Amino acid sequence: MTVTVALFDLDGTLVDSLEDLTDAVNVMLAGFGKDPLSSMGVRNLVGKGARNLVQRALGTELPEDIERGLGLFTGFNAAHIADKSRLYPGVREALDALADNNIRMAIISNKNESLSRMILQSLMIDRFFEAICGGDTFPEMKPSPLPLLRVAERFGIAPGGAVMVGDSINDIQAGRQAGITTIGCTWGYGGPDELREADRLADSCAEVADILLGREVQ
Repeated sequence: MTVTVALFDLDGTLVDSLEDLTDAVNVMLAGFGKDPLSSMGVRNLVGKGARNLVQRALGTELPEDIERGLGLFTGFNAAHIADKSRLYPGVREALDALADNNIRMAIISNKNESLSRMILQSLMIDRFFEAICGGDTFPEMKPSPLPLLRVAERFGIAPGGAVMVGDSINDIQAGRQAGITTIGCTWGYGGPDELREADRLADSCAEVADILLGREVQ
């Protein structure tokens, strides 16, 4: 595999942010007088951006409720972006190895770009990424291939020179539609069914680096 650019999802791939997302969702629900959700309940709602998460958590189609809920959610999340969020084991070492081997890197998340930048800065890994793109950066978000193709263009490469690394069906579908090889991360929020069409599977961040660098995985 000849790779020049690695495109990474964020939540569930590099960062375990589930507890902070759960806190933000439950603050939002409390504002509507609704019962809190468990972290597993929130996990099942994550992946298609903050608006979708809020809408599904509230169980409403009312635009005014969604907008109010979105404000509560994003306001709390921004103020507590990394209270409980942590890098998955081996993330920093994997990013160091890729950077040392001249692999260029970008974030393509469905989290809002501003929140993506905040959490990367808080966890001190923002320096690795030449581009940080969120669900509001482009007119469409994953599983649309548009963000991946736009970032490939920005890097001046053909899709075949990039790999999409992520934990959910959104990452895998976006990669397939863009003609970009995909690596499914088995430790994230998506289950095995979401990753079944990935070109490769990885059980650790070290294994992701080995695949991208063409090393033999023992």
